[in-house]
Amino acid sequence: MSTPTLAAFLLPEGFARPALATVVREGSVLGEAGRYMLRTAGDRRARRSAPYTGRTRPRAADPVVLVPGFLAGDASLALMARTLRGEGFRTYRSHIRANVGCTLDAADQLEERLESIVIRRGTRVQIVGHSLGGMLARGIAVRRPDLVAGIVTLGSPMLAPGAHHRVLTASVDVLVRLSRAGLPGLMAEECVAGGCARQSFDESQEPMPANVGFTAVFSKRDGIVDWRACAPAAAHAIEVTASHVGMALDPRVIDHVAASLRRHALDSVVEVDRGVTA
Repeated sequence: MSTPTLAAFLLPEGFARPALATVVREGSVLGEAGRYMLRTAGDRRARRSAPYTGRTRPRAADPVVLVPGFLAGDASLALMARTLRGEGFRTYRSHIRANVGCTLDAADQLEERLESIVIRRGTRVQIVGHSLGGMLARGIAVRRPDLVAGIVTLGSPMLAPGAHHRVLTASVDVLVRLSRAGLPGLMAEECVAGGCARQSFDESQEPMPANVGFTAVFSKRDGIVDWRACAPAAAHAIEVTASHVGMALDPRVIDHVAASLRRHALDSVVEVDRGVTA
């Protein structure tokens, strides 16, 4: 049985797959995890020494939904969610147990999840998406700006989804083979080389609505995707020093995420004020 090939449009000219050796950079995730533990321990000591009334941060207005990357589930962003809650954000899981299925189906399910949160909270949500999760976030933001106030993408190769390490390509191949064998809920060949892939890619290239904040976090140390594909011109781009996997837990990255969420919320308020006074 032949190995499926990613559609050529997923790897446009000017982008490339990371070299085989770059995957060793992902070993720094151990240091990033250690940095998270040290930060958490320091924050715990600071809270204990602070007056009781100053131990909690004011609640942010916008709900925040965290969307995991390829092959991952909500648990991969649990540490980031915990930190953001400590910063005053109300976080929600995407309800994705493993991001291994059709991207269009995943986008539809995520859209339904956002609708339920918006109805419950009475306000638009912000989305933090890691890798493939960020690409899903961007597509939904374009399609449903009535639901999304802003997105923060982490190592999401929106400009060239095929510019990823060959280890991911091998994982896609396995999923496609299992799908052919009849296992439901997995990524099919149509999702990487057919109309499904084309639709997902086209949606990810459409202009972002003016009233949706857009921040793209990227790292030149990314060992999994071509960092150049992660920083579209339309986004407020932020460079960090972290591995691809480590972006989900490095406290320095989480600091940027929290600041971006606050900036999006502030920009939204300013835009509303302008509309009222116009």
